[in-house]
Amino acid sequence: MDIEKRLNRPAPQTLELLLSRRSGSAKAMTGPGPSPEELETILTAAARVPDHGKLFPWRFILFEGEARARFGAMLVACLRQGETPTPEREAQESGRFLRAPVVVGVVSRVREGIPIPEWEQVLSAGAVCQTMLLAAHALGYVANWLTDWCAYHPLVREALGLKSGERIAGFIYIGKSAVELEERLRPDLARLVTRF
Repeated sequence: MDIEKRLNRPAPQTLELLLSRRSGSAKAMTGPGPSPEELETILTAAARVPDHGKLFPWRFILFEGEARARFGAMLVACLRQGETPTPEREAQESGRFLRAPVVVGVVSRVREGIPIPEWEQVLSAGAVCQTMLLAAHALGYVANWLTDWCAYHPLVREALGLKSGERIAGFIYIGKSAVELEERLRPDLARLVTRF
């Protein structure tokens, strides 16, 4: 079925997906991760988010295989330029991206000097991260949206090739959960909803 015939069709099973989504801790992830085809599906779904002006104000950095260990070594090198990390901290950072089979860096790319507000561009990158979580869940994986210090450190940003107007919206860890997921406290809607 071509895409035009699928647009905005009722999909009641999607509500079950939304109501059952739960982040899986990156620390408790294991393999296998998504196949190349599944990862492409996840990214394709993420790229369909609302995007005022069709700017695509985001891009992806994929960390798979040995690239995850190379990123860990880079994190340690960046830390060493500003402090003397303990061996425990170095081990933690070396293994940061080894916790999941696949990690996707979502880079928010704000374009200035155009009529589309910056806030809307940033929100679109946030929608990419959330959609990625949902797509991973739909395919039977768990995912975790994290930033941590490395998303904000100037040396890490430089090493990742981030340009002016770019920042990390999140690192999305994707894999299988090594532990049973438990429900967590959810908000009381009565305390959050008002009627105008």
